[in-house]
Amino acid sequence: MENNPNWVCQRLGVFPQAPAPTDKVGIALHTLHLQPLNGLRHAPEAGTSGWYIWGGGEPGTGADFFVPMHVSHLDQRCPTVLAYLALPPGFRFLVAPGHEDIWFDDSLLGSSR
Repeated sequence: MENNPNWVCQRLGVFPQAPAPTDKVGIALHTLHLQPLNGLRHAPEAGTSGWYIWGGGEPGTGADFFVPMHVSHLDQRCPTVLAYLALPPGFRFLVAPGHEDIWFDDSLLGSSR
């Protein structure tokens, strides 16, 4: 994997919008052992990055499915996602061994989770 944290954005031709290390993501820690690993990004607001990250199929709908975590802690808990965090709001990713899918979903820009 490329050392440049913006390599995914460069490959896709989009302007990187990396979150600050102190911004928070919503992460479903209890699902990170499941495949595939998913992420989606709403517009950032009030110290959040807009990112929601989980493993497995569709995310849960319970209020406690996602917990907040600072971006700076992802390198210890879920380093796979670091390559995707600079993707701008509206992007999604799905990764599994031997598979990567990245796409823009404009429905993510209309509302926050």
